[in-house]
Amino acid sequence: MRILVVEDEIGIANFLKQGLEEEGFEVDIAHHGNKGLDLALSGHYQLLLLDWMLPGKSGLEICEAFRSENKATPIIFLTAKDTISETVEALNTGANDYIKKPFHFEELLARIQVQLREEKESSRILSVGSLRLDPDKHEVKQADKPIDLTQKEFALLQYLLENKNSVCIRKDIIEKVWDIHFDYPTGVIDVFINALRKKLNLHKGNDLIQTVRGVGYIIKDS
Repeated sequence: MRILVVEDEIGIANFLKQGLEEEGFEVDIAHHGNKGLDLALSGHYQLLLLDWMLPGKSGLEICEAFRSENKATPIIFLTAKDTISETVEALNTGANDYIKKPFHFEELLARIQVQLREEKESSRILSVGSLRLDPDKHEVKQADKPIDLTQKEFALLQYLLENKNSVCIRKDIIEKVWDIHFDYPTGVIDVFINALRKKLNLHKGNDLIQTVRGVGYIIKDS
């Protein structure tokens, strides 16, 4: 797990880096707001820790700009600003949590773990359009309506969603979904695809599950 710390107070930044690395995280530091935003937008981080008052872009500006590009990665503010209005402003801009300085490292670590756990849980949900698949609950919903699938239908749909926007070739589907690693008639996939289309009420013209003739199948974002 890699964390970005954007903090202009070198002592605090080094303290955070040492503590987080001891907990097994990889940590990058930026002391300037502009550099912090550039690093944040690189897409290499699972969580951001932002100071509010920074040279260049403020933490609030970083948060706002980052959220316009990335809706999921957790952001925690670490700041001396402590009024209710400032806390609300940070949360409304897109922060997930807000810790006032000075703080105990143990509390910060606990809050980081909560955010990473929630982000991991939410990322498990596979979706496209109004279709949602929850691997942990073994649940599929179409426009919030539960869809009853067999075990293989569920596994096939999960594989297609996990590889969304990429063509899933027949050989790989057989190996990954049916766990068969030798020459096997792949026509069975067509039967299950047709069953999925019927259960998901994919009427003519709805190309959620697209056939790539002679190759396999693909699910694309709308």
